[in-house]
Amino acid sequence: MNGDETNDASERPRSSRRSADRGRARGNAPAERRRSKRAKGRTDAAASEASAPAGPASASSPAGASDVAAVVARAPRGAARRNGPFRVFSTMLVVPAIVGTVALPAYAFMPGGETFGASGTFSLSRAEAQDVEVSSLVSGAPLSSEAYAVETKAEIEAARLDQEAKDKAAWAANLASRGSGSYAIYTVKAEGDDYPWWDQTPDDFGGGLSPLRYYYRECVDFVAWRMNRDAGVTSAPWKWDWSNLASGSAYAWADAWASKGWPTSSEPVIGAVAWFPYNHVAYVQSINADGSVNIEEYNQNSDHSYHRRTIPAGSALYLYPPG
Repeated sequence: MNGDETNDASERPRSSRRSADRGRARGNAPAERRRSKRAKGRTDAAASEASAPAGPASASSPAGASDVAAVVARAPRGAARRNGPFRVFSTMLVVPAIVGTVALPAYAFMPGGETFGASGTFSLSRAEAQDVEVSSLVSGAPLSSEAYAVETKAEIEAARLDQEAKDKAAWAANLASRGSGSYAIYTVKAEGDDYPWWDQTPDDFGGGLSPLRYYYRECVDFVAWRMNRDAGVTSAPWKWDWSNLASGSAYAWADAWASKGWPTSSEPVIGAVAWFPYNHVAYVQSINADGSVNIEEYNQNSDHSYHRRTIPAGSALYLYPPG
């Protein structure tokens, strides 16, 4: 029985087996269609992502189909969206804009006009504006220099010297009104006066500082010169000047001597500084037998000139020369 049944089944008509196969195919048709659509979608995404078309083997051979399936499996899900409508629209908008920017000429507002024109035209209009024809009659027009005057260097120097001479004349007249005879005349160097800057303009008339850094022709500058001369110094570098001797005020010299520990006395000695409390200093030139003192000085009566006179010994404090 079993053997017969088996034989009967194997001997079924072929038509019956085909019918059964068709039934199974109909039952599986929806699932097959869904799988086919998913495979097709992946294939399209892979094909759009790849830059080169698939080879003949991919279209005609089973091996090519398996390669396409592998590419589809590896392709990211967002690949299909990269070539969407927005990207295409952006490309169509940007590319013409770039071409237009490079290709079109620059434009500028034309001078004297109400519209814009090409920059080349603007440059040409400016160039033509410079092309001005001048009449030949212009060369015959007379030139006049009456509206201005030019001073030469020689004229400027002459004016300076003339003004300086006027200033010195005014100074000489002022000194003569206050001075004592020939000592007040600035063009004459008094006998016995070895002060090297005897003819320089004093501070009252705009003069400056001597090399000893006191004002020219002041009593302190003259005494500082004599102290350098007695020390054997008659040119720079100086031994005594404003920086290491005393200030420009003669009144402060006695205090300067005391602060430095230099000796002072009521007894005069040759070469000492005769200090007067009324803001004046002089140089002790000699001592007479009766004890009177011969002094030399500058600017004793505010005339900025050299003087000699004799004073009683007790009329001054004597600042001895520093050791």
